[in-house]
Amino acid sequence: MLVFNWLQGVETLFDHIMNRALFVIFLVVAQFSMAQTKVGGIVTDEAGEPVPFANILLKNSTQGTITNDNGRFYIESDDSYNTLVVSFIGYETQEIALVSKVTLDIKVVLPEASEQLNEVVLYSGKTSKKNNPAIDILKKIWAKKRSNGTRMFKQYGYDKYEKIEFDLNTIDSALIKSKVFKGLEFIFQDLDTSRITGKTYLPIFLNETFSKVYGDNELATEKEEVLGSKNSGFNNNQAIIAFIEDLYSDYDIYNNYLKFFDKSFTSPLSKTGVDTYNYVLRDSAFIGDKWCYNIVYYPRRKNELTFKGDFWVNDTTYAVKNINLAVTKSANINWVKEIYIEQEFDVVNDSVFLLTRDYMLSDFSFNKKENSRGVYGKRTTVYNDYKFNEVRPKEFYKTKSDPFNVKVLNREDEFWEMNRLESLNSDEKGIYKLLDTLKTVPKFKTYYNFVSILGSGFVEIDKWNIDVGSVYSVFGYNEAEGIRGRLGARTYFGQNDPWRLEGYIAYGFGDDKFKYGISGKWLIDKETRFIISGGTRRDIEQLGISLSATNDVLGRSVASSSVFTVGSNDRLTNINLSTFNLEMEPWRNLRINIGGSLRSLSSALPDAFSLDYIDASSPTGVSSEVTQFDLNTTLIYTPGKRTIGNGVERRSINEDYSTLVLSYTNGLKQFFDSDFDYEKIQFSYTQPWQIGGYGRLLSTVETGKTFGEVPLALLSPVPGNQTLFSMYNTFSNLDFYEFVTDTYAAVHLEHNFNGRLLSRIPVIGKWNLREIVGLRGVWGDISEKNMQLSAPTGMQLLAPNDKVYWEYAVGVGNIFKFLRIDFNFRGNYLDLPNARPFGVTGSFGFYF
Repeated sequence: MLVFNWLQGVETLFDHIMNRALFVIFLVVAQFSMAQTKVGGIVTDEAGEPVPFANILLKNSTQGTITNDNGRFYIESDDSYNTLVVSFIGYETQEIALVSKVTLDIKVVLPEASEQLNEVVLYSGKTSKKNNPAIDILKKIWAKKRSNGTRMFKQYGYDKYEKIEFDLNTIDSALIKSKVFKGLEFIFQDLDTSRITGKTYLPIFLNETFSKVYGDNELATEKEEVLGSKNSGFNNNQAIIAFIEDLYSDYDIYNNYLKFFDKSFTSPLSKTGVDTYNYVLRDSAFIGDKWCYNIVYYPRRKNELTFKGDFWVNDTTYAVKNINLAVTKSANINWVKEIYIEQEFDVVNDSVFLLTRDYMLSDFSFNKKENSRGVYGKRTTVYNDYKFNEVRPKEFYKTKSDPFNVKVLNREDEFWEMNRLESLNSDEKGIYKLLDTLKTVPKFKTYYNFVSILGSGFVEIDKWNIDVGSVYSVFGYNEAEGIRGRLGARTYFGQNDPWRLEGYIAYGFGDDKFKYGISGKWLIDKETRFIISGGTRRDIEQLGISLSATNDVLGRSVASSSVFTVGSNDRLTNINLSTFNLEMEPWRNLRINIGGSLRSLSSALPDAFSLDYIDASSPTGVSSEVTQFDLNTTLIYTPGKRTIGNGVERRSINEDYSTLVLSYTNGLKQFFDSDFDYEKIQFSYTQPWQIGGYGRLLSTVETGKTFGEVPLALLSPVPGNQTLFSMYNTFSNLDFYEFVTDTYAAVHLEHNFNGRLLSRIPVIGKWNLREIVGLRGVWGDISEKNMQLSAPTGMQLLAPNDKVYWEYAVGVGNIFKFLRIDFNFRGNYLDLPNARPFGVTGSFGFYF
C-alpha cells in the first residue's frame, strides 16, 4: 500500500527531483586537444599534513590556483612553463622545476618560514579585521562598486556568447570495461583532462547561444535578444533545457550574495565578507599596464556557503581585474563536489573595467570523495563589442525575442563561425557529430529513453507523436476507490506545439468504477499568447485542501491517494467537471483567464460524509448533489518569472518570482440547471525572499469572501492536512473540513535556514542538516444562513472567527540528503473534539 501511496502522491515531486538529476543521462563523447602544461599534486607541511588554500602559480605568469581542503591542486595552461611556485602564509615559498609538460602526481613540502617578508604584512589562520591592508582595500572596493562596469553609463549594449558543456568525469579502465558501456567502447577513443581538477573526462553535451544585450540604467531595464542557439541533440527535451537554464543563472560578483543551485553564497566582495572570510594581501604587480593588488581569501568557518580563492584589484579605480572562486568542500550543498569560477575584466577608457569572460565549472557527484565519478557542468560566457549611451525608446525593451524560433535554432555554420566569440576546441567540435552517431546505436537510445522517462514521467512514442504517462500516477489508493489504476497520454510533437491534447482513464478496484479526464488547448496567437482550452473530468477528489475550488480537469491532489492518514480520511467527493477557458498574456507575465465551468459535486462516501443541503424544490426537501455553473475571471501576475518554449505550454526555469492571483467567480442559478446564485472574490500573494546568507523565506497571504447563500460543497474550507506529507499552504494539525468559511484571511510563512544555525554546532555541523521553521494562521467566518443551508449534513460547521487559528512547525531537512521531517504544533482551539495538538509530517526530495 505504501508503494501505491508514494507513486501517486509524489508525482509532482518526482518531476522536480528528476529534472535536477538529468546529468546522469549524458553518456557520449568526442575528441580532445592537449594543453602545453599540466601540473597536479598535493601540498603538505613538514609533518605530512595537507596545506589547504596554498597558492599555486606558474612562474612568470598570472596563471594560478589554490589547493583544496585536502591540499590537492591541478593547474593547466596552453603555454609552456618550467617552474611552479608554491607559497602560503607562514611557510617558505618553494619553486619546483617541471621536467615534463605533464606532471600529475607531484608532492610539495612547505617548510615553516623562519622570517617574514617586509613588503607586506602577512597573516596566518584567522586574520585580524583591524590594521589589515587587505580589508582596507576591500572597503575601497565597496565604495567604488556602483561606479564600475555598465553602471557608469546611461545606456549600454554588448554581444554575448554562451557555451554550456557537460562531461562524464573520472574515466578509468573499470568504467570503460563495464557492462554499461559494452558496445560503446569507441566513445572512449580519446579523453581529456580538466585544467581545474586534473580528472580525465568525456565531453557529452554542448549548447551554444549568441545574443545581443541592451540595457538602460535610467529606465532600470534590460533586454536580451537571442540571435542563434545550437544544441547537441537535446533541443526537443524541455526538461533537460529547463534544468540547464535554471542551473546556470547570471550573477554579479559585486553583489553581497551569489545564488547558485538555489543557495546564496556569501560573495568575497560583500560587506558581510569581513565576518565570513579571512583576507590576506599577498602581492602587487602589473596586470597589463595597470598596477594591481592581489588578495587571497578563505572562509573563517566550515560548513557555510562560502568560497576560497583570490582576486586582483586595480590600485586607483578599485575595480576587480580578475577573480577566481572555489566552493569549499565543507559547504552545505548536495550533489555538487566542486564549483570553480573565473572572471576576467578589461579596461575601457583607461578607467572602466568591463566583464569580458566568465567561466564556471561544477562537479556533480553523489558524494564528495576524491575519486567519486560524476558529471562536469561547464559554462563559458564571453562578452564583446560594448557600446554606450545609445538611446532606445521604452517600447524597444518591452518587445522580446523568441529563442525557440525556427530561424534561431537552425543557423548555418557561417553564422557560428562569425559570431563565436571563443572558438570550439576539437573535443567540442566532435560532440555534434558524435551524438548524431550515438543516437543510431540501440543501446544508447535505450539509456536515453529510460532516463528521459524518469525526468518527464512520460514514455515517448515518437512515431505517433504521443507521450504515455505519467508513470508516477499509475497506481493509487483511497478509502472510496480502494486500489486505483490509471493510464494517461498526451500529444507531443515538440516544446513549441501550438496545440495539445491530454487525457487519462482510471479504474477503482474497490468501487468498480471507471474515471476519466480529457483536455485540449490551442495557442491562437503567439504575440498575446491567446489560448483556447477546455476539458471534462469525472473522478473522485479530496476537496478542502485548497481555498480555491479546482478547475483542473486532469490534476489530482496528494491527499486523494493517501494510504497512511491521521483520523478518518473519508471526506472524499465525486466530481464531474467541464470547463471552457480563454487565456491571454497582453503584458509579459500578466495572464488574464476568462472561462466557465459546470460542476456536479456529491459525497463519494455518503455513509461517512454528507454534502446534503436544504432544497425546497426537492420532494424530500433535501438534495445530496450540487450542480453549479460558474463564470470565472482570473488575473495572474508573476513578475520575474522566466520560461522556455513558445508553444501552448511553457516551462518555468526559475523559482524566485512572486505570484499574485485575483479571482472573481459568479455562480448563475438555473443556467445549465445550476442550483445557486452567488459571487466570490479571492486574492493570494506568494513571495519567496532570499534573506542573504540566512536562507530563504516563503510567504503567502490569502483572502476571500463569498456573497450569497451556498451549501458546504461551495464554501471555503480551511485547508487541512490528514496525510503524513508536508504540504505548504495547508494546516497540518487540522482535519479536512474542521473549519469551514465564507470569509477568510490566511498567512503562511516558512523559512529554510539552509544549515546556517546547525552548521555551527560541533559534530552536528558535519551532517549538513538544514533547519526549517514555519508559522501559519487563519481567521474566518461563516454566516448563519449558510450554516442553516447545510444543516442536513449533520456537521457542525465551525469557523475560526473567535480568534485567529494558528500553528507553528520546526523541521529538519537534508537528512541523508533527501528526507525532511516537520514537527507541527497546534497553537489554539485545543478544546475542540478530536483536536490534534501535535503531528509529524515529512517529505522526500533531491535538493542541492
